[in-house]
Amino acid sequence: MARRWLRNGVLVAVLSVGGLCSGFAPGAASVAFGRDVTVPGSTDTVAVAQLPPEAVKTLNLIAAGGPYPYEKDGVVFGNRERLLPPRQRGYYHEYTVPTPRAHNRGARRIVCGGPLRRTDNCFYSDDHYASFNRIIE
Repeated sequence: MARRWLRNGVLVAVLSVGGLCSGFAPGAASVAFGRDVTVPGSTDTVAVAQLPPEAVKTLNLIAAGGPYPYEKDGVVFGNRERLLPPRQRGYYHEYTVPTPRAHNRGARRIVCGGPLRRTDNCFYSDDHYASFNRIIE
C-alpha cells in the first residue's frame, strides 16, 4: 500500500510491502514543492463502510452536534500539516475517534470542513495527521 503526504513542503511517499516500509524523504528520491502548493490526489478515499466502527459512531455524533466524549472535540483544526485543501482558519474542525485499549485520545481523528454538523467534507486520519483519507459514502 502506498501513502503520500506533504511534509515541510516535500512530497513524501511510503510504500508498504509485506509489512516492510520503504520511505522516500528529503534528500532521497522525493520531489520538492513550494509550501503553499496543493498536490491533487494527495489524499486517498475511504468509504464509510470501511471505517472502524468507532469512526462511524464519531461521524454520527458530528451530524447530531454531539455530545462528544472528549473536551477537544469540535475545536478548530489548523491544517498546519497542509495536507488538506487550503481554507481560511476556522473552516476545519477535528474530532477524536476513540482507539480501543488506548489510555489517551489515541492517534485516530476525523477532520471536517465547512459548517458544524456537516459530514460531507470529512477526512479520516489513523496516524495523528500524518496522512488523511477523504471519507466518501
